[in-house]
Amino acid sequence: MSSDDLVRMSTQIAQFFEPYPSEEAVAGVQEHLLKFWTPAMRAELSVVVRDDDQRVHPLVAAAVSRIQAGAAV
Repeated sequence: MSSDDLVRMSTQIAQFFEPYPSEEAVAGVQEHLLKFWTPAMRAELSVVVRDDDQRVHPLVAAAVSRIQAGAAV
């Protein structure tokens, strides 16, 4: 899957959670990525966050950081 598709899809997830309180929003994005995205998709998204975080919604960047740190949802 292309990085553009991953950014687009993750942004849509983040936009859904935007109205939630910040911590709840990050946890919601994190949970969605863990439940419904393959490890390969999450790994590629991590690369995008690392290399070009301007393209990634801030909630997605925070959720990816939590996933990389092994934080519980």
